[in-house]
Amino acid sequence: MTAPRLAPQLTGLRCFACGQSHDPRTLQSLCTHCGLPLRVDYDLSAVQLWLTDLADRPPTLWRYREVLPLHDTDAVSLAEGFTPLLPVGDGVWVKDEARNPTGSFKARGMAVAVSMAKQLGARGLSAPSAGNAAGALAAYGARAGMPVTVAMPQDTPTAFFDECELYGATIHRVAGTIADAGKFLREHGPKDAFDISTLREPYRIEGKKTMGYELVEQFAGEVPDVVLYPTGGGTGLVGMWKAFKEMAQLGWIAPGICPRFVSVQAAGCAPVAKAFHAGQERTVPWPDPHTAAYGLRVPSPLGGFLCVQALRESHGTAITIDEDDMQRATRDLAVRSGIDVCPEGGAAWAAWERLRENGFIRDGERVVVFNTGTGLKYRE
Repeated sequence: MTAPRLAPQLTGLRCFACGQSHDPRTLQSLCTHCGLPLRVDYDLSAVQLWLTDLADRPPTLWRYREVLPLHDTDAVSLAEGFTPLLPVGDGVWVKDEARNPTGSFKARGMAVAVSMAKQLGARGLSAPSAGNAAGALAAYGARAGMPVTVAMPQDTPTAFFDECELYGATIHRVAGTIADAGKFLREHGPKDAFDISTLREPYRIEGKKTMGYELVEQFAGEVPDVVLYPTGGGTGLVGMWKAFKEMAQLGWIAPGICPRFVSVQAAGCAPVAKAFHAGQERTVPWPDPHTAAYGLRVPSPLGGFLCVQALRESHGTAITIDEDDMQRATRDLAVRSGIDVCPEGGAAWAAWERLRENGFIRDGERVVVFNTGTGLKYRE
């Protein structure tokens, strides 16, 4: 096997929790010391990248190649990223991730993770999923010419299974939640497949963090005051939190400037919100999780402690939305904006309404609501 072609600014991998370093030139999963997620580190002092440098670059996440672990010429890409930021009212915008390949923000993380897995010699890929991640992995695996195995809860909408079948993935239907699907794959999945599930490898965060870079670019160098983010596994929230720290080091924004992040969860599965409001540092498994927003049905997020940390550092908050409010807000935002809204996006819109009412969102603030995927896959 030839040596992997990695970005020269990539300096290594380090555990988010204990700081243990790991070699980025080989496939890495969780920290070998404490079993928690790894962070990708760069020598940003050696990076010269300004907003004005981006104007003529292709409208994909690879426009930020200086802060990614490999060059875009080595990417497994379907032209993901640089999704529109659409104004939908006075001081509020929707970041519409439904425009990504396979119809969700999961394309961002999978593009970078699959690219790195291929560079580092993986022969096959696997992941449990609540739906959208499985479709994205199946598509990017097909693009990379690598076999993919996915497991999803058996009550996941049919469209997600059909999507994975279309791309040639091996599919397992598992009773229970995404946690049960993950357990099934670890016990019965292909032994030669690399586990690319949420935060069990370090590079999906790198794809998701580009949402933060895009916000600053699309706001012409300004930082939104509040970002409302539907939170299941939390990779996107953690990624954007990382991105704002990096942009400060690059000189794009002033040190310490960051939006107030809001973790939006379903009332029927809210481990991050519970931990945050209880003053705890770590999440605990949520018993009997249930919600029609399948992307929010993640009872034991591996990176829950990082989500809580991001909320506290950014002076944000967490909020739970019940099913009736979620359904009403999904339709309300779609009718109001013409955007194809998924239930998770509806939850974020309901959170915006409530936080305006209680004063967390103040008059004159710029607020971004994330619509994380297409709603069409949910409509059976």
